[in-house]
Amino acid sequence: MPYDSAATRARLLDAAYQEFSRWGLAGARVERIAAAASANKQAIYAYFGSKDSLFDAVLADRISVLADTVPYTPEDLPGYAGALFDALNAAPDLLRLTRWRGLERDDVAPGEVESHLEKAVALRAALGLPDDRTAIDVLEIVVAISSAWTTVPAGLRAVGGEDPAERQAAHRAMVVAAVTAICQSVTRFPVNSA
Repeated sequence: MPYDSAATRARLLDAAYQEFSRWGLAGARVERIAAAASANKQAIYAYFGSKDSLFDAVLADRISVLADTVPYTPEDLPGYAGALFDALNAAPDLLRLTRWRGLERDDVAPGEVESHLEKAVALRAALGLPDDRTAIDVLEIVVAISSAWTTVPAGLRAVGGEDPAERQAAHRAMVVAAVTAICQSVTRFPVNSA
């Protein structure tokens, strides 16, 4: 069977995603990643250069998958928030991975600022916001609201003893309603961030 470098790289990314989301950057072991990918440890360094670079590649890959799954729709921010809520709840490992990154590193990934600014500029135009700062604030709040279900303690989600699926559906509806209210508020009463 011929060697397939693309397949090896993909297996390494998948194995690293599982390892990093479970253990973080500091706790992850390249030996476990290589074993899970049916590759050798040297392949990690050949493809990615370092464990840190592999972590960055995994995060970039998974954010790209999320962006493909949930296209950014600034003209329908409540719909975007609901779709983001669904996608993040379907991929809890991605949220863990991003939390690990925030805990372990304070640098900014290449292209990250530009990507967020592009989204803010599009949101500013879609909602008629007064400036980019307001658009960035709205975007930050939408992302936080959309990911809150998976970040609050399980005991808080269980208050009331409702069926977990019904409780999650009700929370999703609240996310969409909250983002709708935010959009109405900022377009009706624009905030000057100066």
